[in-house]
Amino acid sequence: MAINISEPMIYEGGCHCGAVRFRVVVKQNKVDDCNCSICRKKGFLHLIVPQEQFTLLQGENELTTYKFNTGVAQHKFCSICGIHSFYIPRSHPDCIDVNVRCLDGDVMANFEVVPFDGMNWEANIHKLIN
Repeated sequence: MAINISEPMIYEGGCHCGAVRFRVVVKQNKVDDCNCSICRKKGFLHLIVPQEQFTLLQGENELTTYKFNTGVAQHKFCSICGIHSFYIPRSHPDCIDVNVRCLDGDVMANFEVVPFDGMNWEANIHKLIN
C-alpha cells in the first residue's frame, strides 16, 4: 500500500554504474506499470513529472537515446551500464518519466503501482493524461 504524500518528497537516483545521477521532486505517489513491448522488457515503472521537478546531476555525456515508432519518445539510457533511469515520454513530451526502480534506497512501498495497458496505447492514453 502506498503512502499519501502531503508534502513533496525529494529523491535521488541513477543508473547501475553511477555515471548518471538525478534528483526528482515527487508530488504524487501513483506510478504506472505499462505492458507495452519496451516497458515490459525494461521493467520500467513510470513516474511522470514536469521538467522543473527533475534535475540531471551528472552523466549527460554518458546518455544515449533510442527512438522508435513515432520517434517522439526519447528513451535515454546509460551508455556504460545500459540502465534506463528516465526518458522523455510520448504521452507527455514536455515532461520527464522517471523509472521508480532507479530511485535510491528501498522506496517502492512509497508508491502505488497501477497497471497500464500500453499494448493498446492508443485506446488507453487518455488514462495517463491529467
